Amino acid sequence: MRGSTVLPGTSQENGSDPGVGGLPIHRLEVPMPNTLPFAIGTFDTIGPMSRASFPHRHTFHEIVLVTGGTGSHVVDLTRFTLRPPHLCFIAPGQVHYWDGVRGLEGCVVVFTDDFLLEHPADRALLRRLGRRPWLELPERDADWAARLVAEMDHEYRTGAEGFGGVLRALLHILVVRAGRLPAPGRPHPHGAPAPEAARPAPAAARFVALVSTARALPWSVRDCAGHLGVSVSHLNEAVKAAMGRTPGELLRQARVHEAKRLLACTDLTVRQVADRVGFGDPAYFCRFFRRETGATPGDFRRGGGDIHHDHRIASIAPPGPAT
Repeated sequence: MRGSTVLPGTSQENGSDPGVGGLPIHRLEVPMPNTLPFAIGTFDTIGPMSRASFPHRHTFHEIVLVTGGTGSHVVDLTRFTLRPPHLCFIAPGQVHYWDGVRGLEGCVVVFTDDFLLEHPADRALLRRLGRRPWLELPERDADWAARLVAEMDHEYRTGAEGFGGVLRALLHILVVRAGRLPAPGRPHPHGAPAPEAARPAPAAARFVALVSTARALPWSVRDCAGHLGVSVSHLNEAVKAAMGRTPGELLRQARVHEAKRLLACTDLTVRQVADRVGFGDPAYFCRFFRRETGATPGDFRRGGGDIHHDHRIASIAPPGPAT
């Protein structure tokens, strides 16, 4: 697994411009099924992008346990002053950066939606936590958060048999317990109120919530637009501006994610899985799944949905001149 940061004014291989609103987009590239879509480490081992001082978005989830340092963290134009310990949740599509930090210490956890196969409801909870991303931890809560993160780090570094399931279970506990914490006090605003383009538009937020449910999802952009009561063009513009990705890309990701969940966690046949995710032709579904994941549905299922050679990453620092 490696990371890449696409800077404003550059293009992806497919020719689309990722720099919506002039913001870099950081992607976690996971060549499934050979790599676990999860990484954990310190700010140093994860790499310089974990403490980037310029506004940017992610296409993945990030959880940060801050245990030391001064300065501030800006999330969607709201400034949070470092008074460790903190738990910080950044959802895909949110804009954030670290400002004037010194001595930043802690642990960084990054993962894609694919990692939540066994706990699909956690996706919605993580996005809710992203709306109140900066949680100050009293001593009792800091203790359990530190223990859970330390356990995840140990499992990830050792990679013992079944470690993927243990990591998912520990992450699930961390997310659920964080969801129980009270909302933080009113943060200090950073500058003027956020412009409309800097926050997910209502249509984009409702689309993301719809996609997060995965089950009984309309599998076309047109159907989703109709379900949300907006035009296709409005939905395309709103989602691309908010998330840096098109509705079609997010629907394709959701389709693959639901297929993986069904293959890994149920006894449904490949034909039944294909039907559940909107494919009337199982052969076409198999071609689609292999194109998106690099594995056939059968290979993915035989690997338990968790084939992991070389599961760890050294850094998610952007390669070459993108640093």
